[in-house]
Amino acid sequence: MSLNTLAVSKNTKEYRCRKPQYSPYYQCIEDNYEVFERSYDAKYQEKFGYLRPIVSKVIYQYLDCGILHNGFARVKCNDCKNEYLLAFSCKRRHFCPSCHAKRVAAFGEFACSNVLKNVPHRHFVFSIPKIIRIYFLFDRTLLKELSRIAWEVLSLYYKNAVNKKGTAPAAISSIQTFGDMLGFNPHLHILCADGGFKDNGTFYAAGKDLNAESLEPLFRHKLLSMLVKRGLITERVIELISSWYHSGFNVYCSDRIYPRSAQSMENLARYIIRASFSQERLSYLSESSRVIYKSKDGSDTEDFDSLDFIACLSSHIPNKNEQMVRYLGFYSNVCRGKRKKQGSAESEYVIEDDSYNKGCSKSWARLIKKIYEVDPLVCPKCGGKMRIIALLEDYNIIKKILDWLGIDEFRRDRPPPKRLAVADSFDDYAQNDYVDCNYSDF
Repeated sequence: MSLNTLAVSKNTKEYRCRKPQYSPYYQCIEDNYEVFERSYDAKYQEKFGYLRPIVSKVIYQYLDCGILHNGFARVKCNDCKNEYLLAFSCKRRHFCPSCHAKRVAAFGEFACSNVLKNVPHRHFVFSIPKIIRIYFLFDRTLLKELSRIAWEVLSLYYKNAVNKKGTAPAAISSIQTFGDMLGFNPHLHILCADGGFKDNGTFYAAGKDLNAESLEPLFRHKLLSMLVKRGLITERVIELISSWYHSGFNVYCSDRIYPRSAQSMENLARYIIRASFSQERLSYLSESSRVIYKSKDGSDTEDFDSLDFIACLSSHIPNKNEQMVRYLGFYSNVCRGKRKKQGSAESEYVIEDDSYNKGCSKSWARLIKKIYEVDPLVCPKCGGKMRIIALLEDYNIIKKILDWLGIDEFRRDRPPPKRLAVADSFDDYAQNDYVDCNYSDF
């Protein structure tokens, strides 16, 4: 039996299973997370809030992602009987680069095929000043309010711009919490239809000229009023922000995007839910336990301590069942469900593509082909069709197979990072007066 267990390579037309444990990102998390977890309360709680249980769960699941010892599928060629093993994935958002890349590709397809109509759109970005970002870090429910307020502003604008009774605006809103250098920067990306829809699907376009600066004062007023109502800021803070020449609030609006290129719209849909970081911009120095992270344009770098890097990343992990993407107005789940149930006819300005279904989003092979331009179900030896013949989760069976193949994923080919000696760590702990005691008392 011939098995292909090499890492994914973009320089080959042959699919090769990834080995995440050899990536600098994985090694950084593996080397440092347990130390990060132990030191979090003393070092990071004041800055980032308490360590949410979801953080530890997501990170430990990521460390198991793509590891054959945790379970795999056997993929076999029908013709030449060539095989390879495909490790299970963790399916976690943002923190796992591989699983989030699949989610991004699936979302782009779903948005363009099932949600977005064949009408002009605009891309909006709503951002807020640094002085109030900390409230969104310590209370993530405020992110939902941020999305709601931005949609109220856009919805009101388009209803007035179209000025047709019974029309509804439509948008997809995505919450992002990260900046270029991983700092906590909550903002919104909204892909909005540039007009309004009637119930029968007829689309009325708004005027071509849209001044985004006219949206900013209302957005600022509504958001600050919400924070005052919740008792998070006072009127004095509002006066302070209002006195600045640049308040820090900003609304960006792109030019009108015409529905000529489906690929362009799909790329934009994928962009608004992109991952919080890029592995290509990351370098890990295990000897000094440092992470070098490049800016998007490559003109600048940030030098992180490994624990600081993990702390920044963990602040962007969504809570369980936290909605980071919302479908609004005519694109909402309720409206789409009603139209599907009623079987209402769409006008010539609206194109429904029923070729997409929920089963498509589960096709890992199709999504891998879309990202890496390599079909994992084409045999690299004979070009024949491959298929999954077994899913293995029993550890005893998994161990026997991997031992027979000589695969040892737990072998460490590099030295562990240097840490404080046990005595030094204990002295640091004693300084907090928790161990100020006489051992003869016990």
